[in-house]
Amino acid sequence: MKSVLWTVLTAIAPILWGSTYIVTTEFLPQGTPFTTAVIRCLPAGIILIVMSRYLPARTEWTSLLQLSFFNFACFQGLLFMAAYRLPGGLAAVIGAVQPFIVLGLSWLVLKHKPSALTLFACMGAIFGMALLILVPLKNQGVQWDEIGMLAAFLGAVSMGFGTFYSKHWQALQSSQTPILAFTGWQLALGGIMLLPFSLVLDPDLPPLTLNHVVGFSYLALGGTLIAYLIWFIGVRLLNSASVSALGILSPISAIVLGWIVLGQAIEGWALVGLIIVISSIFLVQFSQARSRFLNVKSTIVQTQEKTV
Repeated sequence: MKSVLWTVLTAIAPILWGSTYIVTTEFLPQGTPFTTAVIRCLPAGIILIVMSRYLPARTEWTSLLQLSFFNFACFQGLLFMAAYRLPGGLAAVIGAVQPFIVLGLSWLVLKHKPSALTLFACMGAIFGMALLILVPLKNQGVQWDEIGMLAAFLGAVSMGFGTFYSKHWQALQSSQTPILAFTGWQLALGGIMLLPFSLVLDPDLPPLTLNHVVGFSYLALGGTLIAYLIWFIGVRLLNSASVSALGILSPISAIVLGWIVLGQAIEGWALVGLIIVISSIFLVQFSQARSRFLNVKSTIVQTQEKTV
């Protein structure tokens, strides 16, 4: 029952991430992607570090730097590169391969072979995303950019590595890092890594209006601090494949909010794709819960046999 509750709570994080698309287009100044990434990461990280009052041990710094790179610096940079060269929907479809990355790492590193049901559900999610987004884009005659597609794929790989190692890295540590510090240090270090790109590649911010301040505040607090704190709690408590599949809710959230707030239609094959994606996410959660149940049952049977 606790795993179901934390699955529902963890789903809040990608739903909040999905809302950042509307906030970015409707509230924030345009043409400053790396500056926006720094503003969303660095202040949130500093707040969490101050709240945690935790300085990582010497043995933790290497892992934290690696996770900050995968989860924030590399992922955010590639994400913005893909966003500027591709329609957002196409980048989202390519990003849907992330659960396969996590499953592959679990298989290679931990020898956890994924079930056929989990693989089927992940493939269903990609197929549903294609129906939801690519069919409308094809009808609009959108051109695909190879560099943008590569950036989107490598961004998914980076986030996949980050999700997997966020779950398993502490097995190599002598202590459990508090979740506030674990999240805060990653955000702060990732923001620092992105800062040079902001200073070199982005133009100066224009004079900020009230809308800009509201947008940046929501992005830093709701879309980053709260969302990533929830996400890393879920990563710590849930199966990494289950958490990774929930990440697909981010583009779904963006599409649904576009329909509700901006009046963007969801009909025909797009509606069929939406239903398939949501069903696939539920199927991944069911498959992982079923695997946990079978493992517990097997352990109980083996214990009883030894006792006898």
